[in-house]
Amino acid sequence: MRSLNMKTKAYKVTLIPGDGIGPEVVSAAKKCVEATGVNIDWEVQNAGSIALEQENNILPKGVLESIRKNKVALKGPIITPIGTGFRSVNVALRQELDLFVCLRPAKAYPGIRSINPDIDILVFRENTEDLYAGVEFAKGSPEVKQLIKIAKKSLKKDIRPDSAISLKPISEYASKRLFNFAFEYALKNKRRKINCIHKANIMKYSDGLFLECGREIAAKYKGKIEFEETIVDNLTMQLVTRPTYFDCLVLPNLYGDIISDLCAGLVGGLGVAPGANIGDKIALFEPVHGAAPKYAGKNKVNPAATILSACMMLDFLGEKEASLKLKDSLLAVIKEGKFVTYDLKPHRDDPSAVGTQEMTEAIIRRIKK
Repeated sequence: MRSLNMKTKAYKVTLIPGDGIGPEVVSAAKKCVEATGVNIDWEVQNAGSIALEQENNILPKGVLESIRKNKVALKGPIITPIGTGFRSVNVALRQELDLFVCLRPAKAYPGIRSINPDIDILVFRENTEDLYAGVEFAKGSPEVKQLIKIAKKSLKKDIRPDSAISLKPISEYASKRLFNFAFEYALKNKRRKINCIHKANIMKYSDGLFLECGREIAAKYKGKIEFEETIVDNLTMQLVTRPTYFDCLVLPNLYGDIISDLCAGLVGGLGVAPGANIGDKIALFEPVHGAAPKYAGKNKVNPAATILSACMMLDFLGEKEASLKLKDSLLAVIKEGKFVTYDLKPHRDDPSAVGTQEMTEAIIRRIKK
């Protein structure tokens, strides 16, 4: 079967199966992409627990080298083993490759339970700094004692001596490039509005700088893209009470992580939540959900989030027609409700639910119609 847009170009893509259910959902996405006819040469690389067993390293250099070379990667969820020295393999990949934007769509689709059928939100999460930068100091350490003294002397603030301390760096550079990306993406994809999400009423310097950068970039797009400012705690309430009011959300790292999960919950859960981590020249696509090791190898889990991530990958590669065909085929299977996993049934104990492989096969049949 030739590519849907009749191109014969071959793409090199790094494929990271991941841990737990990762190999199953990544295999499903791979098969669906191949069914579209797009010519992809997959370069398989292991990270996580498998890599730890094989190479005594949860993030081997070969993984990073492969992604830097190929510029595009499709990845399954990865478990970070306790005591390895890594806070998170996912965070390490984003920081090492400078994938400064985490783009997570949350859209309601027919056949998937949601609180409103018209929800269509894009979350743009800063990916490299904030509390996820990992600048932390342990209780009782010399650094903590010094920071306590500085706070006392310079700010007249008392910090309890038995505290651990984390720093929250938010830079002008990282904030501006995030907003630049978000506004350009919104303009290109005909989105209507961007909301800067912050807590600048309390964190006047860190979140205040983020907000200031948002305002500066927004001024360049005045009359093209609407711009609003929303305090993060107020946002959580409004997302539940009137989710269709929001279009594009731009957030610092931690808020973005939390809010993207909330948005996923509004449209059916993490099983239908795709994601992309994008830099200047490199993009890594992955589902938002975790590795769920208790379900590994049971042919039970929903592959939709990884398949939707693969659709985002095809868009990134310029294979728009193939992406649309794959997405339409997936959504048709979900809407029909016959060959879907248990979490996509009206009742999770529905005996007619199928497994990961059977749902994948149903999607492929749709693609080939």
